Amino acid sequence: MGQPESREYRESEQSELPPGQRLQRGWPVTHYGPVPKFKPDRWEFRVFGATADGEKHCWNHEEFSALPFSSVVADLHCVTKFSMLGAEWGGVLARTILELAPPSPQATHVMVWAEYGFSSNLRLADFASDRALFATHQGGELLTAEHGFPLRLVVPHLYAWKGPKWVRGIEYMTADRRGFWEERGYHNIGDPWKEQRYSYQEEPGDGPEL
Repeated sequence: MGQPESREYRESEQSELPPGQRLQRGWPVTHYGPVPKFKPDRWEFRVFGATADGEKHCWNHEEFSALPFSSVVADLHCVTKFSMLGAEWGGVLARTILELAPPSPQATHVMVWAEYGFSSNLRLADFASDRALFATHQGGELLTAEHGFPLRLVVPHLYAWKGPKWVRGIEYMTADRRGFWEERGYHNIGDPWKEQRYSYQEEPGDGPEL
């Protein structure tokens, strides 16, 4: 049996939580829809839309796996109110993709596309964060299928739905538009420190212009 956590340790961890969140031991599985079957010979990561050269850029699974590998220690905050603190993520930095397939100067947002047509929109500045990562590993181990294998996006400073599982590509956009959950009542930005959970909380400028 392990020793009980000290009060000081618990309070220290609690102080790192965004408002309304609770500390989670372990990693629950949360997603909408079925878990897709990974077919490596058919898998492709695409970058398209408002690219700097106007072209689509693609990597198959072998090519994507050969991109520079980075590790990031970062928290995961789920809108369902649990938080994992200090998780170790491994994969390809979003900035690496921005360097290899840069957006046009007019691009302001990114739509992240995943299996089954799932999507999530991000401001380009959020996507370009130095800790945003296309994760293939967590805790030194390959992701499980339930947790997003072969690829999920992690954007630590936003709620976890902004980092979809089973990512297949990104679209650079010159204007914002809402993704899957954002169209269904979730906040367009999703900052956990501001508790930006739902669209009714949006201030002018938080969402796409109508």
